[in-house]
Amino acid sequence: MHADQVDVTAEVVATLVAAQFPHWRALPIHPLASTGTVNALFRLGTEIVLRFPLRPSTDPAVRAELEREQEHARMLAARLPVAVPEPLGLGGPGEGYPGPWTAYRWIAGEPIHPGRINDLDGFARDLAGVVTALREIDTGGRVWSGSGRGGPLPAQDAGVRTALSVSGALTDTARLAEVWDRCRDVPRHDADGWIHADLMPGNLLVRDGRLAAVIDLETVTVGDPAVDLMPAWNLFDAGSRDTYRRALDVDDATWERGRGWALGQAINALPYYVRTNPVMAAIARRTLRAVLE
Repeated sequence: MHADQVDVTAEVVATLVAAQFPHWRALPIHPLASTGTVNALFRLGTEIVLRFPLRPSTDPAVRAELEREQEHARMLAARLPVAVPEPLGLGGPGEGYPGPWTAYRWIAGEPIHPGRINDLDGFARDLAGVVTALREIDTGGRVWSGSGRGGPLPAQDAGVRTALSVSGALTDTARLAEVWDRCRDVPRHDADGWIHADLMPGNLLVRDGRLAAVIDLETVTVGDPAVDLMPAWNLFDAGSRDTYRRALDVDDATWERGRGWALGQAINALPYYVRTNPVMAAIARRTLRAVLE
């Protein structure tokens, strides 16, 4: 998917585990198919999942990000109504892999697919419960860090316009530009809060038709609460979209900012993944159709 990604093999993973976590060295290792765009995943035994960034680096900032992700996982475990990944370890560079990597406890479930959920309204209420619980966590005075999603929506303008300029053969860019202009300029008056910032279908695990876990916490931060409205367009249909909005008691301005965040994520993803990740491209197309409704 990425020109600079590293392809991690099970043999390399086995070497790293044996050297850094010798108490796990006898456990079998199996690569996991994933439509994710950030990590290669491996199942270690039956209780552990290993996550290897596709773009590893020895930059201390990368390790700090993974440490922060694990800190957030511990914080959220006690505060959210569904499971989140439980940190089990943090590995480092080794033979065949030049960067840090992480170990989490395995969570049973599968990523949501709208066609496999009989009660999207119920799922919308469950997810709204997670977002509400996030918003209720005290930020301790924190504000947006200055990177990633969650800052001023107008700051996304250049990236969105560039993506629109190369997507004319892929989607209705003229109408999307009109929607973007409207959403981008909606004034904001609410305070920053805790957000997941990447509530994509692949990050929502389902078990027995119900939301069981929210995973991939690397984007968790403090920022614009409207970011976590993205599932309204990347996942829900018209009816469950309204259910999600009512469950979160969202005003018009916040709702339109959420539409803008969903549009921005999707229009950037579509041209980037259209040839390399069909699942991500399909989600982007669905999202863009929904924001035009």
